[in-house]
Amino acid sequence: MTGDLDLRLLRHFVAVAEELHFSRAAERLFVAQQAVSRDVRKLEDRAGTRLFDRTSRRVVLTSAGRRLLVRARQILALHDETLRELRGEGRSLLVDVVGQRLTPALVLAAARARADGYEFFARFHGGLDASLPLLTGHRLDVTFGRWHGITGEPPQGLERQLIRYERISVLLPESHPLAAHTEVPLAALRETDACWQCGDHASAQWEQAMLQLFADTDTTPAPPRPNVRGIDELAYHIQQWDLPILTISSQPDVPGAVVRPLVQPVAMYPWSMIWRKDLHHPGLAALREAVGDLSAAGNWLDLPEDAWLPSPEVGLLLDRSGHRGDR
Repeated sequence: MTGDLDLRLLRHFVAVAEELHFSRAAERLFVAQQAVSRDVRKLEDRAGTRLFDRTSRRVVLTSAGRRLLVRARQILALHDETLRELRGEGRSLLVDVVGQRLTPALVLAAARARADGYEFFARFHGGLDASLPLLTGHRLDVTFGRWHGITGEPPQGLERQLIRYERISVLLPESHPLAAHTEVPLAALRETDACWQCGDHASAQWEQAMLQLFADTDTTPAPPRPNVRGIDELAYHIQQWDLPILTISSQPDVPGAVVRPLVQPVAMYPWSMIWRKDLHHPGLAALREAVGDLSAAGNWLDLPEDAWLPSPEVGLLLDRSGHRGDR
């Protein structure tokens, strides 16, 4: 490197990396787009490598950019928390919400409405494989994901709460023949080469669930595709591929595409909220209260009789009384 990493440059880099769009990043930062572009170039000069591949149509992180994004988020989080502690302000709560406007983000938004004297900060680590080491290392406070999809033994010292069974859906180009339907039977996807690895919700736990769904319904999975994240990237690739993408009902709107729920079976994805047992922060109570309100209003823990769940969750539904459990 040819110089120190300036915090302002890192903040501007993270904003562009999360938005994958220079104009939106500038709006988020309340600065001119030219200033954001200039700072990204300056950071690239100091790092001695390109951090983004930029064209007139899209912005994507390079491999170096992806590595820096992880560290930049950690550096900024530590800096901000240190400054708040020195000022005597209440400690913030760091929450991994997986992706923008997904179920965990809905929970965080509802909890923020309850906040009184403390602050939440969202992180986007995109799966438990990335967020659990941060959680146990006290670099993250709360995360979300499919608990029973964790490979190997879950870390010790964690608490969890099942918060939602969310319907698995299909993201379709508006021009696709299946877009005319209000619901899409899984069998209709067997000849379409449907993608199941794209979207902010995609993770190792999601992949496990999708492969089980294909196996349980005698459906051949499509060949693997590169993981595409962010609304703009999804919008671009769904038009290029002209293929369905398996997603969840909280999938944010994608220009040129529609979301249709999957039926036959009514496939469901289980979300849990996870935190450390030693976490004593009023923000955790606000998150749990928000879950309770959203669950009651949206029937988040209800399952239709013909619901499909991955294993082992499906085996946990019947408790000793014969009622649906794992609550």
